[in-house]
This record gives sequence, structure tokens and C-alpha cells, in this order.
Amino acid sequence: MNKQTTYSIGDLAREFDITTRSIRFYEDQGLLAPARQGQTRLYTNKDRVRLKLILRGKRLGFSLAETKRLFDLYDLENSSARQLYTVLELIADKRLSLQQQLEDIKVLLVELGNLEERCRDELAEIEASKNRSSAASSQSPSSVQE
Repeated sequence: MNKQTTYSIGDLAREFDITTRSIRFYEDQGLLAPARQGQTRLYTNKDRVRLKLILRGKRLGFSLAETKRLFDLYDLENSSARQLYTVLELIADKRLSLQQQLEDIKVLLVELGNLEERCRDELAEIEASKNRSSAASSQSPSSVQE
């Protein structure tokens, strides 16, 4: 007798430290397709692996649409070569996007540094001006006794 292991939505939520709502969302997006027993969702090991891949893809910056594209390729062809070419294409696209974001961040850091320097310079001028006026008022003729 071949008894396949199944998982409840709560089991998967606990294992992957996500909400059941997230899992239902992935189901709504067509990324997971659990069997049902009445109102109860029964997730197989395939669903569990897919959920793990969804979460890994998210961590790597892949969109759910990109992940779905890979799942659809696998479901249609079960051919790893085409799927791997697609993954390589997605990796190249993601790498370009991340490199552009890194350049943008570097530019922003330089701009923030420049702004910070101007603020500090202006603050130093204000403080120096305040100190000069304090010193001048303490030297006024009414405060000097002969």
C-alpha cells in the first residue's frame, strides 16, 4: 500500500514560518494546487517542494510570475534543459537589475554624503555666528566696569 505523506496548511505554515494566508495566496496565483477533502486542503510533498521553491525565489528577488513560468514549463514538458535555460535567462535579467540598483545606491550614497557635509558646514557656521554674537554681547560697554 502506497501511503503518500500529506500536509495541512497549518503544517506548512509552521514549517516555513509563513502565514496560512500567504499559502492560500500562492494557491490563488496558481503556484500550488492542493487536493481537497471537503474544506480541508491536503498538500503533497510536491506542493511542499514548490512552496520551498517559491520562498527561495522570493529571497533571490524573483517575482511570483517568474516562478510560475518555471513551474508551468516543468508541468508542460518535464524537460530540465528548457527549464534550466529559462532559469539562466532569469538569473541574467536579475543580475542586470541588481547591478543597476547597486549603481543607483552608490549615486544616492554620494548625494547623501554631499548633503550631510553641507548641513554640517552650515550648522558649524550658525554655531560660530552664535558664539561670536555671545562674545560680542558680553563685551558691550554696559557690562564693562572701570
